[in-house]
Amino acid sequence: MAGSSLFMLIDDIASVLDDVALMTKVAAKKTAGVLGDDLALNAEQVSGIRADRELPVVWAVAKGSFVNKAILVPAALLISAFADFLVSPLLMLGGAYLCFEGVEKFLHSRIGHAQDEHVVKLKAALSDPAVDMVAFERQKIKGAVRTDFVLSAEIIVITLGTVALSPFVQQLMVVTLIALVMTVGVYGFVALIVKLDDMGLHLMQKSPSKTSARYRIGTLLLAAAPKLMKFLAIAGTWAMFLVGGGILSHNLAPIHHVVVAAEAALANLPGAGVWQLLASSLLDCLTGITAGTLVLFGVKGLAKLRGR
Repeated sequence: MAGSSLFMLIDDIASVLDDVALMTKVAAKKTAGVLGDDLALNAEQVSGIRADRELPVVWAVAKGSFVNKAILVPAALLISAFADFLVSPLLMLGGAYLCFEGVEKFLHSRIGHAQDEHVVKLKAALSDPAVDMVAFERQKIKGAVRTDFVLSAEIIVITLGTVALSPFVQQLMVVTLIALVMTVGVYGFVALIVKLDDMGLHLMQKSPSKTSARYRIGTLLLAAAPKLMKFLAIAGTWAMFLVGGGILSHNLAPIHHVVVAAEAALANLPGAGVWQLLASSLLDCLTGITAGTLVLFGVKGLAKLRGR
């Protein structure tokens, strides 16, 4: 009898863990857009630091990110437990913010400022011997941690929306797991990105000749680092439209009906699954761009009314 109860307990635990794994996978897919932007923004924030200080700065920002998650995860779970009616509005608010941020980033890249503000500040600081680089570094860390707080809040809200109907224990496990995996994954990859050029340079310097495989690999890494940053920035922007627009389209009935109708119309075509995915992604992207543009106009309008 005791053995039977033990096996039942193990089966229940395995079932819960299986559900948690499935929901974590779904939540990870839905937060992919934020993750891409998180990678690009944080790598950009810590770039430009002296080579021997890059990893300590990444670690300092990562610790700040863990603190952010320690605040956001309990807050999200409390909302889910005592004010679950707020989950859907918060999710849509997060989706709208993602779309707004995507439009703002896209316009910023198209307007074409010669240099971003943080690059200008960095060059000015490096060229001015009176500037305290320790204080400047701390300022960059604080800015990166603030950016992380916003993006972490989006990740947690999106994850919470994925598991909103699940039991509290599963919500706790999924949200906590996503928070940990995203933090470790993001800052581990950020550390790799910011050291990629140094790795390439090291291989080139240690190569016996310019024709050796080591030298060629080093050259490839050195050339790949800025291109990887650019790719992450572009991919992160468009992923924002897809993820944010997807959140809005699935929670706004008129748009959701259009998506469903489009998928139904393509159901009989050869390779219907691919066409349905493309159609839904296109509609999500258009929804995201439209919503982001409307929010941007609203923000600009409010700023003008307030005289800013």
